[in-house]
Amino acid sequence: MTLDEFNRLPPEQAREALLACAHVGRWADEVTAGRPYASVEDAARAALDAADPWTDEEVDAALARHPRIGERAREESADASMSRSEQAGVDTSDVDVTRRLAEGNRAYEERFGHVFLIRAAGRSAEEILEQLTERLGNDAETERANAARNLREIAALRLKGMLSA
Repeated sequence: MTLDEFNRLPPEQAREALLACAHVGRWADEVTAGRPYASVEDAARAALDAADPWTDEEVDAALARHPRIGERAREESADASMSRSEQAGVDTSDVDVTRRLAEGNRAYEERFGHVFLIRAAGRSAEEILEQLTERLGNDAETERANAARNLREIAALRLKGMLSA
């Protein structure tokens, strides 16, 4: 959809499109209410601003819709399709990489209680594994802030991609 089409959508349809970028109702409502946007960059900036900060409940809601790194979302929803595209660079054909990602994901979830989240678009599996290993050393508060920051980045990138289609 183009920016012009997004700006003209009825509010409930714009909200649904935004929920595919980040499943956070308040955020989607705020970005919807900010229309019309003059540029895709303005829309992405508004999305980042509306997401900073997200409450713990909002972070949890958004995290619940993200698959583990290295695992492909199987649903046919718009956000699952975006996730598959974002993780396209993560080479799961390498057995060692797949094993290390699975082990790292398990350790992360045991330590922090939620999936490891990173903006995967444009990153290799090795870069992601390096970040995963590094972030396992964080305290819970630091890691929660990392997850929220990555969610904001992902939401803005998804919105830009959706409006550039």
